[in-house]
Amino acid sequence: MIRAAIFDVDGTLVDTVDLHAEAWQRAFQHFGKEVAFADVRAQIGKGGDQLMPVFLSKEEIEERGEEISKWRTELFAKEYMPRVQGFPKVRELFQELLAKGLRIALASSAIGKELQTYKDRAQIADLIDTETSKDDAEKSKPHPDIFEAALDRLGNLPPEQAIVIGDTPYDIEAAAKAGLQTIAVRCGGFPEETLQGAVAIYDDPADLLARLAGSPLISSSRT
Repeated sequence: MIRAAIFDVDGTLVDTVDLHAEAWQRAFQHFGKEVAFADVRAQIGKGGDQLMPVFLSKEEIEERGEEISKWRTELFAKEYMPRVQGFPKVRELFQELLAKGLRIALASSAIGKELQTYKDRAQIADLIDTETSKDDAEKSKPHPDIFEAALDRLGNLPPEQAIVIGDTPYDIEAAAKAGLQTIAVRCGGFPEETLQGAVAIYDDPADLLARLAGSPLISSSRT
């Protein structure tokens, strides 16, 4: 029986994947590393601790990784955060889930201040049971830490009683490591073939809302 929905945030509830990719690309360029936008975009969904090793050597990370991450964070806050928008019908989806008795958790690798802005843009700050952020995970996705923390915040809820909703293959991989199933959404822009392993795939939160009655969130909660 499903008792909780655990939502990824970036690319799932708010339209940020391209923004994060551009910010990372500019950060790498600032420190003398040319990386193609498409290559960076394909890694969005991971935290910086897992993204940077794809493009930087161990020595580069030890020497400048913290500086690069800090520069990117400041750039994103200044130039990209004002452009962040929530996807349509996120609030209505959350309201419907709550009306059906499900609890809602957010599982994000964002820092606390970023996460608060995302909640405001998606108009869901008053509808969340609990949340996790970067501070709650030793390692980011595709490691399971953030989802395990969400289950813990939900009162050590058994994994079979929750479903993750996310937009990247890293959500699916991390959730599986935590014993969780994933509903995928396409609104993050990841090719559908990379979302294999999800128990269902929807276009976006609005599509999930429109077809909620037959979704694993609701059909499983009745068994």
